[in-house]
Formats: sequence, C-alpha cells, structure tokens
Amino acid sequence: MKNFITVGTCLAAAMLFSATVPAVAAPASCAFRTDAPDRHEVVRGDTLWDIAGKFLQQPWCWPTVWDLNRDQIANPHWIYPGQVIWFDRAAGRLRLGSGAGAGGALSLAAAERLSPAVRSTALGAAAIPSIPAAAIEPFLTQPLIIENDELATAPRIVATGDGHVFIGKGDKAYVRGELAGATLFQVYRPGVALKDPATGQVLAHEAYYLGTVSLLAQAAPGSDVHTVQVTGTREEMGAGDRLVAVVPAPLQNYAPHAPTSAIAAQVVAVHGGVSYAGRHQIISINRGKLDGLDIGAVLRLYHAGRTVRDSTAPTGWFGRAQQVKLPDEQVGSLFIFRVFGHVSYGLIMQATAPVVVGDAANSPE
Repeated sequence: MKNFITVGTCLAAAMLFSATVPAVAAPASCAFRTDAPDRHEVVRGDTLWDIAGKFLQQPWCWPTVWDLNRDQIANPHWIYPGQVIWFDRAAGRLRLGSGAGAGGALSLAAAERLSPAVRSTALGAAAIPSIPAAAIEPFLTQPLIIENDELATAPRIVATGDGHVFIGKGDKAYVRGELAGATLFQVYRPGVALKDPATGQVLAHEAYYLGTVSLLAQAAPGSDVHTVQVTGTREEMGAGDRLVAVVPAPLQNYAPHAPTSAIAAQVVAVHGGVSYAGRHQIISINRGKLDGLDIGAVLRLYHAGRTVRDSTAPTGWFGRAQQVKLPDEQVGSLFIFRVFGHVSYGLIMQATAPVVVGDAANSPE
C-alpha cells in the first residue's frame, strides 16, 4: 500500500534554532540522531518537520534543543530557502547561519547576523512551513465537528430557486434564520456520529461540507426569508441544509510539542472514505481541548496488542489454556492541527502500518 514509510522508534519535529543562547546539555532521552549531518541547506519544498528529522530523535524535546519558550516557538516564520542549518556538535545544538569558518567550524558572526527575530506577523510567502500545508488546508475551514447540536439553530435552506430539489453553482436558494451580519456562508448537512471506541458514547457529529453561498438580499421588512446564491459546490444542496458563516482562517505555522498533560486517546474516524490511514492522511481522535490537547501536540500511534492463547503454560480449570495480551505496537506519529471540545483532527506524520479506528494515540514518553 502506498503512503506508508518505515521510520525508527523516534520521530522528527519542526524546529527553531537559536544562535546566541548558551549550550544546555540534553537528557539522554532527547538525543540528536547518531547519523545527523553537519549541515542542511534549506530548499523549497522542505518542511520544518522534515529538517528536524535529519537531526533530532524525538520531536517533544524542542524546549531542550531550542532553549526558547512556547510563545516564541508558536511563530517560527523566519526560515527560508537558501539558509543553512548547522549542527554545532561541541555545543550540542542547532544554529542558523550562512557559512563556515576555518576548518569547517560554524561562523558565529554569520550565525549572529542571521539569528532569528521571531515575528508575530503572518507567515511570509517564502518561509517554509512546519508541516505539509496542503494536506490539512481543507480541514482547517471545511469539515466541521458539531457538538451540543450546534447546527440545530443555524440558518437553514427552506426552498430552492425554481422549485428544484437540489441546487448547484449559480442557483438561488431561500434561507430562514439569523445571519448575524454575515454575507458568506459554508453549507453543511448533519452527518455521522463520532463515537468513543471505548464507551460507545456519541462525542459529536461530523457535518458533511456541501459548498458555499453568498447573500444576495436580506429579508424584506415583515419577512424572515433571505435570498442567497450558490458560489461553489462539493455536493448538491437542498432544503434543510444548514449555513455557517465563513470565518477567515488565520495563517499559522505550527510548532510541534508534547502535550502539556498526559493524553490517552483512540482513533474514532478515518477520513477520505477509507478504512485505513497512512502518512499524510487525516484521522479524528476522542480527545480535545477540554482534555488538555492543543494545536501542535504530537502523539504516538499504537495498535492494541492481541490476546492469544499461551500454549506453553499449564492449563487451568477444565483444561483451558491461559490467555495473554501481547504488548501494544507503536505504528506512527500524529500531529494535532485542529481541536474541538472532546474531538481533534490529526495529521499522520509517519506510519509503519495502516492506522485504523480504535488504535491508541498517546502522549510520548
């Protein structure tokens, strides 16, 4: 099956690099890769995750390696094609520079000239992203987790132009409900329930994204019916479908980190109409911001160990063989990029085997 790659037990992370902070020895669990290169020149198409994978064993060691705080790490918008990442082996850290001094040593003057000025502005067009932006872009604004029946009070299509059952791009529709001053909307249809694999409890519903409409005319005095026009479609729309105002998604560069609290989650859905997920595919898990997850959290993915008969052990009552549970098997890493109350979307960054509903997604050790 394509989309799978073989990785070691440790995973790579996106990074920042400091050129001026003093060296801090990393604990044994936060080691650099033994085969880390001396340098890497940033090229177009790189991601910070890919670059980190050349140097670091574990992504959740970013505070020790970078020696920067979370607020600074949240906006790594300053690494561009043509710059060089140096592995300063003597200091045990990574630095951003442009050349080498005598004997191939890092030119600290050059590094200082290029030392990062961390910005809070939007990501520059040329800056490299933390993770593959194209893989998650549709899920930043389109698929929607519905908690507490939020769509029940949303504006709804009550009739279509010319009496058509379904409408497409350019068609008109008539809407009832409070628009709250918005003029551009995404259209959704209530969808499948997302259930906790462990308890069977319904955590939320995932709505089907159908397309977009724009307001043509507000309801006239004495009426509560607005007129909209379809501006884009993924699927046909009809009476009963719900409108959600479009909110511009902020352009972000995501900084991977270990969760701030221990997370023990499970996969509740695989997206894309398939049963198995691999590298750069999207899954949902049964933990969210109310459980301590935030954007950029990195989790390890595991297959649950099988329960098998131990034919080598003495039999029990009535000649029954003993049962033994095999250890859980780590199969990849998950990067959380959108969080709701008790559900989150994650991008699989590495996978050594297909990921399925029910697999565990836990905090790194």
